[in-house]
Amino acid sequence: MKKQINDLQRNPFAELGAVVARYSNGDGMHPAAVEGVHCIRLSQPHLQLPTVYRPCVCVIVQGSKQVLLEDEIYRYGPSQFLAVSVDLPLTGQVIEATRDAPYLCLAIDIDARQIADLISQSGDAGWSRGETTRGLFVGDVDAAMLDSVLRLARLLDTPRDIPVLAPLALREFHYRLLGSPYGAAIAQMAIAGSNTHKIGQIIRRIKTKISEPIRVEELASLANMSPSSFHQHFKAVTAMSPVQFQKRLRLTEARHILLAEKADAQSAAYRVGYQSVSQFSREYARMFGAPPMRDVEALRGIAAGAG
Repeated sequence: MKKQINDLQRNPFAELGAVVARYSNGDGMHPAAVEGVHCIRLSQPHLQLPTVYRPCVCVIVQGSKQVLLEDEIYRYGPSQFLAVSVDLPLTGQVIEATRDAPYLCLAIDIDARQIADLISQSGDAGWSRGETTRGLFVGDVDAAMLDSVLRLARLLDTPRDIPVLAPLALREFHYRLLGSPYGAAIAQMAIAGSNTHKIGQIIRRIKTKISEPIRVEELASLANMSPSSFHQHFKAVTAMSPVQFQKRLRLTEARHILLAEKADAQSAAYRVGYQSVSQFSREYARMFGAPPMRDVEALRGIAAGAG
């Protein structure tokens, strides 16, 4: 037992993987005792699953995964992380996982207020306000970031320490993320007045008013941009136009409603803002490969077979 512990301590990723596996009760995404942290485990590759990612960092410990943003493919594996700085509708797929070597990942929410406070405290005026970057990227986990992630993960074994030490560990993680080679891209989400921050605010508005039609001129005015500039920056962050973005959000949310609530296609369509059920069915089939009810039945069959 002592030798096993020493081996884990010499291999930080092995130690992190052991923690993730220990707090993953079977396959799936499991909320950890530290708020904003999730342990993810999958024992086999799965189908492409569209979902809306919140701002987060996903540190891969074992296996590999890819996400699709429109026509862009982002692949990542052990010792890498995926960072998402704004809410984005992505299609994720675990591509390497087995029962003996499952896909393991630790996901940590990014707190924009924490980032903004660290920028303010550091007094670093070097963050550019003008550069607009894509709302997600893949990076390498350096030693400082890995150390902070491990400290955060180890708290799961000492729940008494979580109320006092988790806020400190999360702050250190954000600090290491901000100080990494990718810090400038992360900083943009929190700097008031930056183009990425403005687009992030518009995205949250679109999400909360998902059933309402989009008026690009109104959104551009809210972002304090001209319509052409707004369209340019929105696409730079999300890889799609505002109308395309809303369509993906609507269809992804409708699929969630159909699966979770056993609703019919008509009620799901109306809830996410479609006025025409036939249009909803056509666009749903174009995105997911089958009409709504047939797609949902197939997914439930796959889930039942996996169980």
